[in-house]
Amino acid sequence: QVQLVESGGGSVQAGGSLRLSCAASGRTFTSYTMGWFRQAPGLEREFVATIRWNGGYTYYTDYSNSVKGRFSISRDRAKNTLYLQMNSLKPDDTAVYYCAAGQYFGSASIGRSSSTYDYWGQGTQVTVSS
Repeated sequence: QVQLVESGGGSVQAGGSLRLSCAASGRTFTSYTMGWFRQAPGLEREFVATIRWNGGYTYYTDYSNSVKGRFSISRDRAKNTLYLQMNSLKPDDTAVYYCAAGQYFGSASIGRSSSTYDYWGQGTQVTVSS
């Protein structure tokens, strides 16, 4: 079992930056996929970014078109923590951001689906004002 705890959310003006953290604890897997999803009020939860690895030191990342070039997903192996660096934030980025983890290496397309993931954090609010 894996437990995920997000932090780093807050309020920021458009054009600003914010870094989200997701601390993972519990059982880990040789092959793994982690990701960030977000959900704005009244809207469906959407994919933001994923990072996956097969037990080695090579990481594979994927981003939604809406955040590509602005957001960066990374993982600190020693701290067992997932990050989402968000730059050039826009009001449309306002949402509750969720960290997720799965035991499958899969592929980029599979990682975009929320059904791929077995574990979820409670979410952290990000508010971007104009």
